[in-house]
Amino acid sequence: MSTKPWHGVLVATALPLRKTSGSEKLAVDYEGYAGHVAWLAANGCDGVVPNGSLGEYQTLTPQERARVVTTAIEAAPDGFSVMPGVAAYGADESVRWAEQAAEAGAGAVMLLPPNAYRADRRSVVDHYRRVAKVGLPVVAYNNPFDTKVDLVPELLAELHGEGLIVGVKEFSGDVRRSYRTIELAPELDVLCGSDDVVLELAIAGSPGWIAGYPNAVPRASVKLWEAARAGDLNAALPLYRVLHPLLRWDAKTEFVQAIKLSMDIAGRYGGPCRPPRVPLTPEQEAAVREAMEKLCSLGVQPPDPAWGPAPAEGLA
Repeated sequence: MSTKPWHGVLVATALPLRKTSGSEKLAVDYEGYAGHVAWLAANGCDGVVPNGSLGEYQTLTPQERARVVTTAIEAAPDGFSVMPGVAAYGADESVRWAEQAAEAGAGAVMLLPPNAYRADRRSVVDHYRRVAKVGLPVVAYNNPFDTKVDLVPELLAELHGEGLIVGVKEFSGDVRRSYRTIELAPELDVLCGSDDVVLELAIAGSPGWIAGYPNAVPRASVKLWEAARAGDLNAALPLYRVLHPLLRWDAKTEFVQAIKLSMDIAGRYGGPCRPPRVPLTPEQEAAVREAMEKLCSLGVQPPDPAWGPAPAEGLA
Protein backbone atom coordinates (compact mmCIF):
# COMPACT_ATOMS: atom_id res chain seq x y z
CA MET A 1 0.00 0.00 0.00
CA SER A 2 1.11 3.58 -0.60
CA THR A 3 2.47 5.63 2.29
CA LYS A 4 0.44 8.69 1.24
CA PRO A 5 -3.34 8.26 1.15
CA TRP A 6 -3.64 10.01 -2.22
CA HIS A 7 -1.16 7.72 -4.02
CA GLY A 8 -1.92 4.64 -6.10
CA VAL A 9 -5.22 3.74 -7.76
CA LEU A 10 -8.01 5.53 -5.92
CA VAL A 11 -11.45 4.80 -7.32
CA ALA A 12 -13.94 7.64 -7.55
CA THR A 13 -16.76 5.38 -6.49
CA ALA A 14 -20.13 5.11 -8.17
CA LEU A 15 -23.01 5.01 -5.71
CA PRO A 16 -25.63 2.22 -5.87
CA LEU A 17 -29.14 3.65 -5.90
CA ARG A 18 -32.32 1.56 -5.79
CA LYS A 19 -36.04 2.17 -5.88
CA THR A 20 -37.87 1.50 -2.63
CA SER A 21 -41.43 0.33 -2.30
CA GLY A 22 -43.98 3.11 -2.44
CA SER A 23 -41.52 5.73 -3.66
CA GLU A 24 -40.17 6.84 -7.00
CA LYS A 25 -37.08 8.32 -5.37
CA LEU A 26 -33.92 6.29 -5.63
CA ALA A 27 -32.50 5.44 -2.21
CA VAL A 28 -28.83 4.91 -1.43
CA ASP A 29 -27.94 1.24 -0.94
CA TYR A 30 -25.38 1.64 1.84
CA GLU A 31 -24.87 -2.09 2.30
CA GLY A 32 -24.22 -2.46 -1.41
CA TYR A 33 -21.84 0.48 -1.32
CA ALA A 34 -19.89 -1.04 1.57
CA GLY A 35 -19.59 -4.28 -0.39
CA HIS A 36 -18.36 -2.38 -3.43
CA VAL A 37 -15.64 -0.64 -1.42
CA ALA A 38 -14.48 -3.96 0.01
CA TRP A 39 -14.54 -5.55 -3.48
CA LEU A 40 -12.36 -2.78 -4.91
CA ALA A 41 -9.86 -3.32 -2.11
CA ALA A 42 -9.85 -7.08 -2.74
CA ASN A 43 -9.16 -6.43 -6.43
CA GLY A 44 -5.97 -4.47 -5.86
CA CYS A 45 -7.08 -0.85 -5.70
CA ASP A 46 -5.43 1.42 -3.12
CA GLY A 47 -8.39 3.48 -2.00
CA VAL A 48 -11.67 5.18 -2.82
CA VAL A 49 -12.89 8.72 -3.29
CA PRO A 50 -16.53 8.91 -2.17
CA ASN A 51 -18.72 11.91 -2.94
CA GLY A 52 -17.09 12.86 -6.19
CA SER A 53 -19.07 13.64 -9.32
CA LEU A 54 -19.21 9.93 -10.14
CA GLY A 55 -20.81 9.42 -6.73
CA GLU A 56 -23.54 11.94 -7.66
CA TYR A 57 -22.78 14.00 -4.57
CA GLN A 58 -24.72 16.99 -5.93
CA THR A 59 -27.98 15.00 -5.64
CA LEU A 60 -27.43 13.73 -2.08
CA THR A 61 -29.00 15.12 1.07
CA PRO A 62 -26.54 16.18 3.81
CA GLN A 63 -27.45 13.07 5.78
CA GLU A 64 -26.82 10.80 2.79
CA ARG A 65 -23.56 12.48 1.92
CA ALA A 66 -22.23 12.11 5.47
CA ARG A 67 -23.29 8.47 5.69
CA VAL A 68 -21.57 7.64 2.39
CA VAL A 69 -18.28 8.76 3.95
CA THR A 70 -18.72 6.81 7.16
CA THR A 71 -19.84 3.74 5.20
CA ALA A 72 -16.70 3.84 3.05
CA ILE A 73 -14.42 4.23 6.06
CA GLU A 74 -16.10 1.41 7.97
CA ALA A 75 -15.84 -0.88 4.94
CA ALA A 76 -12.21 -0.06 4.14
CA PRO A 77 -9.64 -2.66 5.25
CA ASP A 78 -6.44 -1.61 6.99
CA GLY A 79 -4.18 0.43 4.71
CA PHE A 80 -6.97 1.20 2.24
CA SER A 81 -7.39 4.95 1.72
CA VAL A 82 -10.63 6.89 1.86
CA MET A 83 -10.34 10.45 0.49
CA PRO A 84 -13.80 12.06 0.40
CA GLY A 85 -14.70 14.79 -2.01
CA VAL A 86 -15.67 17.95 -0.11
CA ALA A 87 -16.77 20.12 -3.03
CA ALA A 88 -19.44 22.75 -2.39
CA TYR A 89 -20.69 26.11 -3.55
CA GLY A 90 -18.53 27.93 -1.02
CA ALA A 91 -15.85 27.54 1.61
CA ASP A 92 -18.13 27.37 4.65
CA GLU A 93 -19.86 24.26 3.33
CA SER A 94 -16.60 22.68 2.15
CA VAL A 95 -15.10 23.29 5.59
CA ARG A 96 -18.02 21.47 7.20
CA TRP A 97 -17.54 18.48 4.89
CA ALA A 98 -13.79 18.44 5.57
CA GLU A 99 -14.49 18.47 9.30
CA GLN A 100 -16.94 15.60 8.88
CA ALA A 101 -14.32 13.64 6.91
CA ALA A 102 -11.73 14.26 9.63
CA GLU A 103 -14.12 13.16 12.38
CA ALA A 104 -14.95 10.01 10.43
CA GLY A 105 -11.25 9.11 10.12
CA ALA A 106 -10.40 10.04 6.53
CA GLY A 107 -6.73 10.53 5.67
CA ALA A 108 -7.18 13.33 3.13
CA VAL A 109 -9.84 15.19 1.17
CA MET A 110 -10.33 16.21 -2.46
CA LEU A 111 -11.45 19.78 -3.11
CA LEU A 112 -12.77 21.57 -6.18
CA PRO A 113 -12.59 25.35 -6.37
CA PRO A 114 -15.79 27.07 -5.20
CA ASN A 115 -18.38 26.18 -7.82
CA ALA A 116 -21.14 28.71 -7.21
CA TYR A 117 -19.66 31.00 -9.86
CA ARG A 118 -16.52 31.50 -11.93
CA ALA A 119 -14.18 32.37 -9.06
CA ASP A 120 -11.12 34.57 -9.56
CA ARG A 121 -7.62 33.82 -8.24
CA ARG A 122 -8.15 35.54 -4.89
CA SER A 123 -11.40 33.68 -4.28
CA VAL A 124 -9.78 30.35 -5.14
CA VAL A 125 -6.84 30.93 -2.81
CA ASP A 126 -9.15 32.00 0.02
CA HIS A 127 -11.28 28.89 -0.53
CA TYR A 128 -8.29 26.56 -0.18
CA ARG A 129 -6.94 28.50 2.80
CA ARG A 130 -10.16 28.01 4.71
CA VAL A 131 -10.44 24.28 4.04
CA ALA A 132 -6.74 23.67 4.72
CA LYS A 133 -7.24 25.00 8.27
CA VAL A 134 -9.23 21.84 9.06
CA GLY A 135 -5.89 20.03 9.09
CA LEU A 136 -6.36 17.18 6.62
CA PRO A 137 -4.14 17.01 3.52
CA VAL A 138 -5.99 18.59 0.61
CA VAL A 139 -5.81 17.34 -2.97
CA ALA A 140 -7.06 20.02 -5.35
CA TYR A 141 -9.29 19.00 -8.23
CA ASN A 142 -8.82 20.84 -11.50
CA ASN A 143 -11.94 20.41 -13.63
CA PRO A 144 -12.20 23.57 -15.73
CA PHE A 145 -14.99 22.08 -17.85
CA ASP A 146 -17.52 21.84 -15.03
CA THR A 147 -16.35 24.61 -12.70
CA LYS A 148 -15.19 27.15 -15.33
CA VAL A 149 -12.21 27.72 -13.02
CA ASP A 150 -8.86 26.58 -14.34
CA LEU A 151 -6.22 25.73 -11.76
CA VAL A 152 -3.31 26.54 -14.05
CA PRO A 153 0.20 25.42 -13.06
CA GLU A 154 1.09 28.87 -11.71
CA LEU A 155 -1.96 28.91 -9.43
CA LEU A 156 -1.32 25.36 -8.26
CA ALA A 157 2.27 26.31 -7.42
CA GLU A 158 0.96 29.25 -5.40
CA LEU A 159 -1.46 27.05 -3.46
CA HIS A 160 1.25 24.46 -2.82
CA GLY A 161 3.82 27.07 -1.87
CA GLU A 162 1.50 28.33 0.84
CA GLY A 163 1.07 24.78 2.14
CA LEU A 164 -2.59 24.55 1.19
CA ILE A 165 -2.51 21.48 -1.08
CA VAL A 166 -0.43 18.32 -1.35
CA GLY A 167 -1.56 17.25 -4.81
CA VAL A 168 -3.93 17.92 -7.67
CA LYS A 169 -6.34 15.69 -9.56
CA GLU A 170 -5.62 16.96 -13.07
CA PHE A 171 -8.68 16.59 -15.27
CA SER A 172 -7.85 19.09 -18.00
CA GLY A 173 -6.68 16.27 -20.30
CA ASP A 174 -3.62 18.32 -21.21
CA VAL A 175 -0.68 16.06 -20.39
CA ARG A 176 1.69 19.01 -20.87
CA ARG A 177 0.33 20.48 -17.65
CA SER A 178 2.08 17.80 -15.63
CA TYR A 179 5.56 18.87 -16.72
CA ARG A 180 4.95 22.58 -16.22
CA THR A 181 3.36 22.04 -12.80
CA ILE A 182 6.24 19.87 -11.62
CA GLU A 183 8.74 22.48 -12.81
CA LEU A 184 7.00 25.16 -10.74
CA ALA A 185 6.18 22.96 -7.71
CA PRO A 186 8.47 19.89 -7.66
CA GLU A 187 6.95 18.51 -4.44
CA LEU A 188 3.33 18.76 -5.61
CA ASP A 189 1.81 15.42 -6.63
CA VAL A 190 0.11 15.65 -10.02
CA LEU A 191 -2.48 12.86 -10.07
CA CYS A 192 -4.15 11.52 -13.17
CA GLY A 193 -7.76 12.63 -13.05
CA SER A 194 -9.03 11.60 -16.48
CA ASP A 195 -9.02 7.91 -17.35
CA ASP A 196 -8.19 8.41 -21.01
CA VAL A 197 -4.75 9.95 -20.35
CA VAL A 198 -3.67 7.57 -17.57
CA LEU A 199 -0.86 5.97 -19.57
CA GLU A 200 0.63 9.33 -20.49
CA LEU A 201 0.53 10.73 -16.96
CA ALA A 202 1.82 7.52 -15.39
CA ILE A 203 4.83 7.64 -17.73
CA ALA A 204 5.29 11.30 -16.76
CA GLY A 205 5.69 10.19 -13.15
CA SER A 206 2.24 10.64 -11.66
CA PRO A 207 2.07 8.84 -8.29
CA GLY A 208 -1.68 8.33 -8.38
CA TRP A 209 -4.78 7.84 -10.49
CA ILE A 210 -8.17 9.00 -9.26
CA ALA A 211 -10.07 6.70 -11.52
CA GLY A 212 -13.57 5.97 -12.74
CA TYR A 213 -13.47 2.77 -14.76
CA PRO A 214 -11.98 0.55 -12.04
CA ASN A 215 -15.54 0.54 -10.68
CA ALA A 216 -16.20 -1.99 -13.44
CA VAL A 217 -12.77 -3.46 -14.28
CA PRO A 218 -10.48 -2.95 -11.29
CA ARG A 219 -8.05 -5.77 -11.93
CA ALA A 220 -7.31 -4.73 -15.52
CA SER A 221 -7.06 -1.10 -14.47
CA VAL A 222 -4.57 -1.84 -11.70
CA LYS A 223 -2.51 -3.98 -14.08
CA LEU A 224 -2.45 -1.10 -16.59
CA TRP A 225 -1.41 1.38 -13.92
CA GLU A 226 1.37 -0.80 -12.55
CA ALA A 227 2.77 -1.56 -16.00
CA ALA A 228 2.67 2.11 -17.02
CA ARG A 229 4.29 3.26 -13.78
CA ALA A 230 7.05 0.69 -14.32
CA GLY A 231 7.61 1.90 -17.88
CA ASP A 232 6.68 -1.50 -19.25
CA LEU A 233 5.04 -0.40 -22.49
CA ASN A 234 5.01 -3.93 -23.88
CA ALA A 235 2.50 -4.80 -21.18
CA ALA A 236 0.76 -1.43 -20.86
CA LEU A 237 0.08 -0.45 -24.46
CA PRO A 238 -1.98 -3.48 -25.58
CA LEU A 239 -4.11 -3.22 -22.45
CA TYR A 240 -4.49 0.55 -22.84
CA ARG A 241 -5.63 0.18 -26.43
CA VAL A 242 -8.35 -2.30 -25.58
CA LEU A 243 -9.51 -0.31 -22.54
CA HIS A 244 -9.42 3.10 -24.20
CA PRO A 245 -12.85 2.96 -25.87
CA LEU A 246 -14.25 2.72 -22.35
CA LEU A 247 -11.80 5.05 -20.63
CA ARG A 248 -12.86 7.84 -23.00
CA TRP A 249 -16.29 7.87 -21.41
CA ASP A 250 -14.75 9.26 -18.22
CA ALA A 251 -14.38 12.63 -19.98
CA LYS A 252 -17.89 12.68 -21.48
CA THR A 253 -21.04 14.24 -20.06
CA GLU A 254 -22.63 10.80 -19.63
CA PHE A 255 -19.67 9.27 -17.77
CA VAL A 256 -21.70 8.29 -14.70
CA GLN A 257 -24.31 6.43 -16.74
CA ALA A 258 -21.64 4.75 -18.89
CA ILE A 259 -19.62 3.53 -15.92
CA LYS A 260 -22.70 2.29 -14.09
CA LEU A 261 -23.81 0.40 -17.19
CA SER A 262 -20.33 -1.11 -17.49
CA MET A 263 -20.61 -2.27 -13.90
CA ASP A 264 -23.94 -3.95 -14.66
CA ILE A 265 -22.39 -5.73 -17.64
CA ALA A 266 -19.44 -6.78 -15.47
CA GLY A 267 -21.70 -8.42 -12.92
CA ARG A 268 -21.44 -5.56 -10.43
CA TYR A 269 -24.56 -3.57 -9.62
CA GLY A 270 -24.32 -0.12 -11.19
CA GLY A 271 -27.96 0.74 -11.50
CA PRO A 272 -29.70 3.99 -12.38
CA CYS A 273 -28.78 7.60 -11.67
CA ARG A 274 -30.72 10.30 -9.92
CA PRO A 275 -32.05 13.23 -11.93
CA PRO A 276 -30.98 15.36 -13.67
CA ARG A 277 -29.03 12.49 -15.25
CA VAL A 278 -31.14 10.44 -17.65
CA PRO A 279 -30.41 7.02 -19.19
CA LEU A 280 -28.04 6.67 -22.10
CA THR A 281 -29.46 6.82 -25.59
CA PRO A 282 -29.73 3.48 -27.42
CA GLU A 283 -26.68 4.44 -29.50
CA GLN A 284 -24.62 5.30 -26.42
CA GLU A 285 -25.66 2.12 -24.63
CA ALA A 286 -24.74 0.04 -27.67
CA ALA A 287 -21.27 1.62 -27.79
CA VAL A 288 -20.62 0.85 -24.11
CA ARG A 289 -21.87 -2.71 -24.49
CA GLU A 290 -19.73 -3.33 -27.54
CA ALA A 291 -16.59 -2.15 -25.75
CA MET A 292 -17.35 -4.17 -22.61
CA GLU A 293 -18.15 -7.30 -24.61
CA LYS A 294 -14.80 -6.98 -26.35
CA LEU A 295 -13.11 -6.93 -22.96
CA CYS A 296 -15.02 -10.06 -22.01
CA SER A 297 -13.92 -11.85 -25.15
CA LEU A 298 -10.27 -10.98 -24.46
CA GLY A 299 -10.41 -12.07 -20.84
CA VAL A 300 -10.12 -8.56 -19.40
CA GLN A 301 -12.40 -9.00 -16.42
CA PRO A 302 -12.50 -8.68 -12.65
CA PRO A 303 -12.18 -11.93 -10.68
CA ASP A 304 -15.87 -11.90 -9.80
CA PRO A 305 -17.84 -15.11 -9.27
CA ALA A 306 -20.53 -13.83 -11.62
CA TRP A 307 -17.94 -13.91 -14.40
CA GLY A 308 -16.55 -17.34 -13.65
CA PRO A 309 -12.88 -18.12 -12.99
CA ALA A 310 -10.26 -15.57 -14.02
CA PRO A 311 -8.02 -16.58 -16.95
CA ALA A 312 -4.50 -17.64 -16.12
CA GLU A 313 -2.95 -15.69 -18.98
CA GLY A 314 -3.78 -12.91 -21.41
CA LEU A 315 -4.63 -9.27 -20.87
CA ALA A 316 -6.51 -9.69 -17.59
